[in-house]
Amino acid sequence: MIRLYGTPPTRALRAMWLLNELDLPHEIAPIDLGAGEQLTPAFLALNPAAKLPVLVDGDTVISESAAIQLYLADKYGERFPGGGLIPATPEDRGRMYHWLFFLMTEIEAPLWRIALHNFIYAPDERSEAEIALAKRDARRMIAVLEQHMQGRDVLVGDGLTVADFNAAFTLDWAREEMLLDDAPALRAFLDTMYARPRAPITIAAAMAELAA
Repeated sequence: MIRLYGTPPTRALRAMWLLNELDLPHEIAPIDLGAGEQLTPAFLALNPAAKLPVLVDGDTVISESAAIQLYLADKYGERFPGGGLIPATPEDRGRMYHWLFFLMTEIEAPLWRIALHNFIYAPDERSEAEIALAKRDARRMIAVLEQHMQGRDVLVGDGLTVADFNAAFTLDWAREEMLLDDAPALRAFLDTMYARPRAPITIAAAMAELAA
């Protein structure tokens, strides 16, 4: 049984895209960050960085959400109808890696800066100016991806790849920050992805569950 350590709404939701789409039996092991469970010796043995998510598959331990997605697609991708989660050619694999890294470094990184200064840092460490800069940086890179998606249904090639499932969570996070107003192609892509029968819940739905 695959175990995924995480607490929605965190990047555990990104890993859940592939677990769901590949129909892999798994369990979620919640980690209470507020209680410091990520700092226990047992968890640090899995990930010394004390970060979520972490996937445990037998003796294999993988952290970093994009790495988890790639691992699941590489090991279990034949379970996906039609295959193709990792492109067959070096050219398309390179394009997929490009957009994966772009999503993580150019869009998610400023989203994390927003979260840090909104509610994660101590009040005296927060900066409204930093939030404004992070939103500006995110919008600039979202515009690049919006341009790429003109006339396209998927990020790379003609079928779904890991990049699309990574983008779904990242763009859902951007939507929560009201950063997709000028990105109709990305909004349409996001609606299509979350309409999939095995899509995980959105960040907004996860937040609502936590508040209930």
